[in-house]
Amino acid sequence: MDEIINKVAQSALTTIDLENYYPQGETAVFDLKDHLFMELILKEKDFRAGLLTTDWEQYRDKNVAIICSADAIVPIWAYMLVASYLEPVARFYAFGDEDFVQKTLFLKNLGSIDPQRFQDQRVVVKGCGDKSITEAAYVEITRLLRPVAKSIMYGEPCSTVPVYKKK
Repeated sequence: MDEIINKVAQSALTTIDLENYYPQGETAVFDLKDHLFMELILKEKDFRAGLLTTDWEQYRDKNVAIICSADAIVPIWAYMLVASYLEPVARFYAFGDEDFVQKTLFLKNLGSIDPQRFQDQRVVVKGCGDKSITEAAYVEITRLLRPVAKSIMYGEPCSTVPVYKKK
């Protein structure tokens, strides 16, 4: 009987699993609407007083999406003030909805990759997994790897789609 040889394991492919860079932690929403007079008007004195009485511990170690779901004109400093309260407690915060915060964190996590680790390597960006990976993450990993990798492929080592090959 012939020995079965795993040619994939013997290949010089480096696999990147984007799930390893998926944002960690719970995401909460801070809606300025709840701190507006009649959910429409920002009264500075009342707004500041409301923020002082807010239980900021509910945002401890969470990723926070700062939004205003009301159709109101909110001065920029109001968002800055909310951010100043979130800074000591939140893991991360940004202006935008939960989806925006997740995408931002994902891109931030991918930014921690040292592209030089993949210099002249044949890289497979894993395409299947348990978590939903956005197109933005795949575009970002391509942007990071394109200048250094020998080749970039998408999929699994046994079945890849070529994306880029250095000439």
